[in-house]
Amino acid sequence: MLSRTAAALYWLGRYLERADFIARLVEATIRLDALSARPAGEAAWLSALAVTYTDEAFALTGQEMTQAKVARFLTLDDSHPGSIVRCLDMARNNARAVRTALTREAWTAINRAWLLFQNRQSTGGATATLNLLEQVKGETRGFEGAIHRMMRNEATLLIQLGAAVERADNTARLVDVKYHLLLPADEEVGGVVDRDQWNTILQTVSAVNAYRWLYNDGLQPANVIDLLISRAELPRSLAACVEEVVALLNALAKRTGLQGEADRMARARMARMQKTKTHDVIVSGLHEHLEAFVRENAMLDGAIARQFRFI
Repeated sequence: MLSRTAAALYWLGRYLERADFIARLVEATIRLDALSARPAGEAAWLSALAVTYTDEAFALTGQEMTQAKVARFLTLDDSHPGSIVRCLDMARNNARAVRTALTREAWTAINRAWLLFQNRQSTGGATATLNLLEQVKGETRGFEGAIHRMMRNEATLLIQLGAAVERADNTARLVDVKYHLLLPADEEVGGVVDRDQWNTILQTVSAVNAYRWLYNDGLQPANVIDLLISRAELPRSLAACVEEVVALLNALAKRTGLQGEADRMARARMARMQKTKTHDVIVSGLHEHLEAFVRENAMLDGAIARQFRFI
């Protein structure tokens, strides 16, 4: 496989996973702002921008931080890489470069998601925005299903590897931003706003039912952190993503013979995570732990690029 083909497949997986995550994040923030007992307002939208690393880009626009403006910025604004439309543009460009490696169903799902945003100038009100986001999620789920029905070769493994690396990064940033930015300074931990915001995080990663299955003592921040970091039963947890990356790299090594730095880093990360207890992470510093994870994930991304000769 040509290095540029491998790179396009890997980044196709990353960009579609990112588009899906941003859609979930915006949807959950709208629901938090509109449906909670006490609307979160500006703080909730600031956190959504922080999670996607677009807070500075939004500030440069000079716009007021309202639901309509931030939702449009994160969905339709193609001037920055943290919007859904930009992610779908990049995903489609990569998909076109490897069109023959994809099934008709996989390409159709990407193209339909991309077409949702063509000639669209506004997301509309809250209801219209939620409908648009649901369509985006539907198409990304359709793509994921199509990938699982494709032949298990290097192409599907690279797409899934990109998605797993991106998913780990998204979950780590989501938990980190919540821990430091979401709860207003004058609100008590465990209060109405705090509970709503932790529930919003569970909605973002589709983990509300999983939480209820695994924990019996109500909504507790420590349990949410444990679920999203240490419970491999949840596909979007850090533990699950770390294990999936190792498995995919092993499968790629068997098929391509390419094995090296990325494999060693991934296995070492999994070994550390299996020994890590959530309580110890919270006591020693959750923010520092998650920051270190995001940095290591970026280093692993670079190692993957070198190992498979993307660069």
